[in-house]
Amino acid sequence: MAKILLTAGPTRAYLDDVRYVTNASSGRMAKALAEAALAAGHTVTIVSGPVAVNYPRNARVLPIVTTAEMLAQALQELPACDGVIAAAAPCDFEPEQRLVGKIPRQGTVLTLRLRPTIDVIATLARRAKPHQWMVAFALEPGANPLRALEKITVKRCDLIVVNDLGALESTTTSVTVYDRSHACVGEKKGSKRSVARWLIDLFQKQMIIKGR
Repeated sequence: MAKILLTAGPTRAYLDDVRYVTNASSGRMAKALAEAALAAGHTVTIVSGPVAVNYPRNARVLPIVTTAEMLAQALQELPACDGVIAAAAPCDFEPEQRLVGKIPRQGTVLTLRLRPTIDVIATLARRAKPHQWMVAFALEPGANPLRALEKITVKRCDLIVVNDLGALESTTTSVTVYDRSHACVGEKKGSKRSVARWLIDLFQKQMIIKGR
């Protein structure tokens, strides 16, 4: 059985001590994946941004807030795991400067300059040992695979799970999974719980059982 590191939920990028940029990730898919992995006999460590869901009691949960914190915590856990499932939706951008206190309301336009955050799954993949496997998630409008296939190459992952914007804050989802050669290895639609069970089974067949 595998020791799985699961990233989950959104992260926050703070403008000041009060306001932040985030996204609509709910953590529901990660919760379902954790439940399915535990039911299959695996051990699960979850590095999660702020969510309202309750993760399984048998999972080890490490709460974080920012993208940098998610990466730092995941890097700390990486040596002890067999593989990573990156189901989180970390902020891709953050303000160039976080101001202390609270930006006062003004009658003029406030200009916000953003810079890219560090790529969590790509960094983990670069630090991974040859036996460790990596699964990325890609949320794409219309589940368009073109950008996702670019991502799997750039991020050096073994599989990428593509889903549509309709998965946000929903109990259902539709996914298509591609491997490193850009071949489709499966599709599944339904509740997040049923899709999660199918995904864990697929990951086992593709990597865990093979010892990748």
